[in-house]
Amino acid sequence: MPDVQPIPVDYPRVMPYLIVDGAAAAIDFYREVLGAQERLRVPGEDGRVAHAELQVGDAVVMLADPQPDRGVFAPGHFGGSPVSLMVYVEDVDATFAAAVARGSTSVHDIEDQFYGDRSGTLTDPFGHQWTIASHVEDVSEEEMGRRMAEMGA
Repeated sequence: MPDVQPIPVDYPRVMPYLIVDGAAAAIDFYREVLGAQERLRVPGEDGRVAHAELQVGDAVVMLADPQPDRGVFAPGHFGGSPVSLMVYVEDVDATFAAAVARGSTSVHDIEDQFYGDRSGTLTDPFGHQWTIASHVEDVSEEEMGRRMAEMGA
């Protein structure tokens, strides 16, 4: 029997697994907005998505449609999501605008952050919250501390 790796090759150790009401549409959305590439899609008996895997840069995002009979629900079932995902992109302004144009809602508009990112937070059309950012400035720990103190003043 060949050696089996306990952590599969091409998979990071931690991956978000999103439950999405309308997973097929979400896959299209994440491809269009985040440039995600579909790695795998397993259809469910009812034509919905039982399991899918997307590659977003060097990350893997897994997702599926809800399965209420198994206690698996999308964010809308709970009135929203308590989890937020963070993704770095090449052009935060363009990506954020594309997400909003495709039905996302801005939670925090894009702005330059004291720690060197330009970022904004939105809720996608499927109820998941994303912070989208581009790193625009390398900031030393000392400078970051100075800026934080300035903000608190």
